[in-house]
Amino acid sequence: MNAPPGTGVPPAAAGERPVAGLLLAAGGGLRLGGRPKALLRYEGRLFVENAAGALLAAGCAPVHVVLGAAEAEVRARARLDGCALVSNPAWESGMGSSLRAGLASLPPGTGGALVALVDQPGVGAEAMARVRDALRSPATLAAAAYGGRRGHPVLIGAAHFAAVAGAARGDRGARGYLREREVALIECGDIATPDDIDEPGDLVDLP
Repeated sequence: MNAPPGTGVPPAAAGERPVAGLLLAAGGGLRLGGRPKALLRYEGRLFVENAAGALLAAGCAPVHVVLGAAEAEVRARARLDGCALVSNPAWESGMGSSLRAGLASLPPGTGGALVALVDQPGVGAEAMARVRDALRSPATLAAAAYGGRRGHPVLIGAAHFAAVAGAARGDRGARGYLREREVALIECGDIATPDDIDEPGDLVDLP
């Protein structure tokens, strides 16, 4: 079995250590004029549907989707079969609160969490699976890289859940925690593009 680029070791056997998918989809899209990113469209589907579907297709189980801005509308419009929906009433305080809520929602026995962002439609199932397969133990920390630069999704082994949640504040998420530790970089630049959709101009070229 070939190793995913950047790992140097073969993937863990499917189901050996359950990896949950954790989609952060609570943002209000302030720089997009207050349009919640979960409700934007890409290739005929809502952003939240595309990203959650990619996590499922990558073999993550369970997949938890953290909602905040326009939560009622997202629940009413989005088709998220097979996903658990997690409310984050503190979503306005930043991504950190969504990461904490998502980690707290995961079931006992989860080996790791693959954390993805709803506003990166160019990161699909293939890249998510490549990073997911980097789990070696509950102490694993790994992340997708694009041209050697760290990005998302990020794989957090269960041994780090409590410390990551404690460090997640504002819009920083796990960034500070990861910066201080060794993180395996899984090159995904050949199969994905990590561009964030943050401003109206970013929507122009979307299919």
